[in-house]
Amino acid sequence: MRLELFRTLWGYRGTWNEAVDELLAAGFDGLEARIPESSAQRTANARVLREQRIPYIATLFTSTPVLPQQSHSPQTHLNDLAAKLQWAAELSPKKVNVLAGNDRWSLAEQVDFFGRAVELGNESGLECCFEIHRGRSLYSPWVTLDVIRQVPELRLTSDISHWIVTCERLLDDPTDDLSSFIERVDHIQARVGYDQGPQVPHPGAPEHAENLLFHQRHWENIWTSQARRGFEVTTMTPEFGPDGYLHHLPFTDVPVADLWGLNQWMGNCERQHFHRFSSR
Repeated sequence: MRLELFRTLWGYRGTWNEAVDELLAAGFDGLEARIPESSAQRTANARVLREQRIPYIATLFTSTPVLPQQSHSPQTHLNDLAAKLQWAAELSPKKVNVLAGNDRWSLAEQVDFFGRAVELGNESGLECCFEIHRGRSLYSPWVTLDVIRQVPELRLTSDISHWIVTCERLLDDPTDDLSSFIERVDHIQARVGYDQGPQVPHPGAPEHAENLLFHQRHWENIWTSQARRGFEVTTMTPEFGPDGYLHHLPFTDVPVADLWGLNQWMGNCERQHFHRFSSR
């Protein structure tokens, strides 16, 4: 099994052409980004991906990004998913990373929603992975485990930093059995969180060594599962981002780190980590 690293465009203000040049220079393999909303932009960006031979992971939000509109029903989310999967298909993605649903729905609504969402994904012919994310249906490990018991065909994206904030702790207690979740993870978003936030100021800082180690153990568990499932490629997107995730100094509002620098550090770290893992 080999590792493919994808560059996130979250917080990026340049063009896809510029992003591709930068990610290739930094040793990344592909691009993960929101699906362009305009037909013209989808056509233009599909051309960039095709001409540069860059694999693409589409980011799809049901309802509105990033948090859903609270009045939108499960059916509204499903209608939106169906429409946006057609948009995604125009860019021939390797995977579609779906941020779906709403944390306010009952468990019965969540189960019904994901059963139907999986059907829509299958009908589209695209590989859909549903991301664990605060504010969305899969905001909690315990809700997610309940959902997958009833929708076992659900495929997932792990960004476990969200669950650490939700639970206000590293999920490393002996009773924290996430194995049924791990067995369904097809994509990883690599951001290091901590008990009071989804993003440490810098993952290489010694004061966050324990947080980094927890995430790396979690990623190793996923890699082990994927290798057992016959994966030839595992995909990972270092996803440090803005919007309150990136720490700023008080009064001056100066960011404590550069986003692209953080994601390059994370990518280089995980290439080395994966090499050590796969050489055992």
